[in-house]
Amino acid sequence: MRVRKRELAIFALLFLLIAGTACSGKPGAAGNQATVYKIGFIAAVTGPASTLGEPEGEVAAMLQKQLDAAGGIKGPDGVLHPVKIIVQDSEASGDVAVPIAKKLIDDEGVVAIVGDTTSPVSMALVPIVQEAQVPMISMASSSAIVEPVAERYWVFKSAQSNRHTAPWQVRYVKAKGLTKIANFYVNNAYGEDGRDGIRAAAAELGLEIVLEDSFGATDTDMTAQLTKLKASGAEALLVTATPPAASILTKQFHELGLTIPLVHNHGIGMASFITLSTPEAAEGVVFPMGKLVAASALPDSDPQKKVLLDFMAAYEKETGKKPSTFAGHAWDATQLVLKGLETLPNGLSLAEQRAKLRDAIEGTKGFVGTAGTFNLSAQDHVGLSSDDIVMARITGGQWEYFPPDKW
Repeated sequence: MRVRKRELAIFALLFLLIAGTACSGKPGAAGNQATVYKIGFIAAVTGPASTLGEPEGEVAAMLQKQLDAAGGIKGPDGVLHPVKIIVQDSEASGDVAVPIAKKLIDDEGVVAIVGDTTSPVSMALVPIVQEAQVPMISMASSSAIVEPVAERYWVFKSAQSNRHTAPWQVRYVKAKGLTKIANFYVNNAYGEDGRDGIRAAAAELGLEIVLEDSFGATDTDMTAQLTKLKASGAEALLVTATPPAASILTKQFHELGLTIPLVHNHGIGMASFITLSTPEAAEGVVFPMGKLVAASALPDSDPQKKVLLDFMAAYEKETGKKPSTFAGHAWDATQLVLKGLETLPNGLSLAEQRAKLRDAIEGTKGFVGTAGTFNLSAQDHVGLSSDDIVMARITGGQWEYFPPDKW
């Protein structure tokens, strides 16, 4: 009889321990099952835009390590949910990226897609995610990725728009007392968006565009365009492009002996631009970008300062390199997804998860990222402003903060 009572006591104790575990909020707790969330991550890790996409892929790997170490993300009920970031290489090609996206959506069951690196590939993915009703956050710049918003219900982006950066290019030229500009751009969605932004800003500030010209993203010779620039009477050259094309243009600009101000857009916010251009050719180039370049110079009261310094330290520890603004776009986009996932209750179907995640992303307010403070809405699927931009100048092969009082 004593044995029987002891067995019952042990059984009761085990029952209490199991019940306590079920209420503890730990992963896989009984009655409160953890959900494994999958995020598709599409970036141009190789190919013509690899200088942009490779650091984005490195950020995805860094975040995966951090998520694994933390056990995942904590839902509103306190349960830890594992997160798997599935990184795929678009090679900067829509033909490659579209089937990848379909596989991630249909076979992997991802709850969201982060991607792509470039504006043209992001544009190719828009109809895919719209039809499948899967939220996507692009890391590219073109406004057309998210506009018109009524036709981009499921699409967001983490990079500043050219309408945020182009006015800074034009303001700089005007501050120098110049009135005639040339407007060069890469002939894709990103470049055309920047061209239009410069047109609008120039009209508003009273500058005359005396020459417009374009070049391909894979072109290796821009001497024809630059020769026309010499004869145009332009007092400054404004450019919207990314490396390698942006670097080739800069190098040939220098080789042709051109000395007018060269003002790029935020597409050159990476150290490889300087390397590819050569430090000599890049010397004095001015461009707008997020506050990454000015992180250490920001006042302690700026909410971005700590975020930027922490991100820079984590990235350098992971890769041994300084981060580019494109690495920052990847961090911001993935964090927006993760913040949204933290709001999802248990027991949702995949379709419900995707829909509620979309709503959570659109409702993001006051999220401090590397590109700025994100305040999204049903009317704005970017959530950034011109106030999140600073000017930078390349001096001695390095970026430096270039505030208006030094222009």
